[in-house]
Amino acid sequence: MLKRLWLWLGSLLGKLFLLVAIIGLGGWGIGSAYYHWKFSGPVSSEEQIPADEAALTRSIIEDAIRVVEQHRDNTRVLRDAHAKAHGCVKAQLTVSPSLAPELQHGVFSEPGKTWQAWMRLSNGNAYPQFDRARDARGMAIKLLDVPGEKLSKSPQHAAEQDFVMFNHPAFFVRDVAEYKSNFAAQADGKKALAFFPSWNPESWEIRHLVIALKTLAPAPESPVATTYNSIAPFKLGPLNIKYRVIPDPQACPSYSLPAQNQDLPNFLRNALYQQLSLDRIPACFALQVQRQNPEYYMPVEDPSIEWDESISPFETVARIQLPAQDFDSREQNLLCDNLSFNPWHSLPEHRPIGGINRLRKAVYEAVSTYRLERNQQ
Repeated sequence: MLKRLWLWLGSLLGKLFLLVAIIGLGGWGIGSAYYHWKFSGPVSSEEQIPADEAALTRSIIEDAIRVVEQHRDNTRVLRDAHAKAHGCVKAQLTVSPSLAPELQHGVFSEPGKTWQAWMRLSNGNAYPQFDRARDARGMAIKLLDVPGEKLSKSPQHAAEQDFVMFNHPAFFVRDVAEYKSNFAAQADGKKALAFFPSWNPESWEIRHLVIALKTLAPAPESPVATTYNSIAPFKLGPLNIKYRVIPDPQACPSYSLPAQNQDLPNFLRNALYQQLSLDRIPACFALQVQRQNPEYYMPVEDPSIEWDESISPFETVARIQLPAQDFDSREQNLLCDNLSFNPWHSLPEHRPIGGINRLRKAVYEAVSTYRLERNQQ
């Protein structure tokens, strides 16, 4: 009797497992087919601005100021994101001598030219935390003494060209409306609800949650040992492109970073200091662009979509070198804290495009002005 019961239970569980597997595989197949259909070209190569974007942007600025105030320390107002810097270091960007003519626009218009620059390397969180915590990582580059009229009308940034990048190729929201909902939940301390705005499963953003979790990556061994992406698209003359910066150790003297104590709160700054200041070894990168092919699903307005590299491979447009230097001084750290990076500090040939970039213009300017005024800079 007991034997028959166990056999019956085993048979039932086996059938239930098979049924669940069939349903799971069927759901995966339907989901794959749906996303293949939904994320297929062609797409527009032009910007499409929603009617409510300006109102949403004003609301996001209010939330950003609220986050800044939540995370201020005793003496200074911090950035609303990427508050913790590993260092601001001097850099040199050299345009590729053999750059293709169709890519020779803006600061890349003169092959072989070298620009002096600042580079800020950072964690992504709005509050400084231990480097070993899973987090986004950021790279911001500011080219100096760049002639020509800029998109930003601020005299303070009239000679600058900025590039702002992160350590993941896709963003965790698709547009300004979703950013408003997501950011408001985080500002209210409800991070778990940021991707589940209501009880309606149709409003859930599971794919974007996965992107966010991937963005919160373990720390690299050094800030110069990971890849950074623009995520959102930009103009390069008449082209629509995305940027990325990849490590290029072959362009620098051979170097092996000594093992770092990752239990230290600032081991990424220590790694940068070890290489540039103690061992006096430069770090090298390649700056690359990826062209939009609008015949395929490479949208301008949705930065949560990674453009397919097999369709449009990245092309190197410049080399970046961080020379050996001393950067970890009180004066330079204060300078770093007061530097403002904004992709709209830009020549028209590099104009940011897409909703998230339009949002950046307003939010970055508002938060930067607020922060510097509160810090009496």
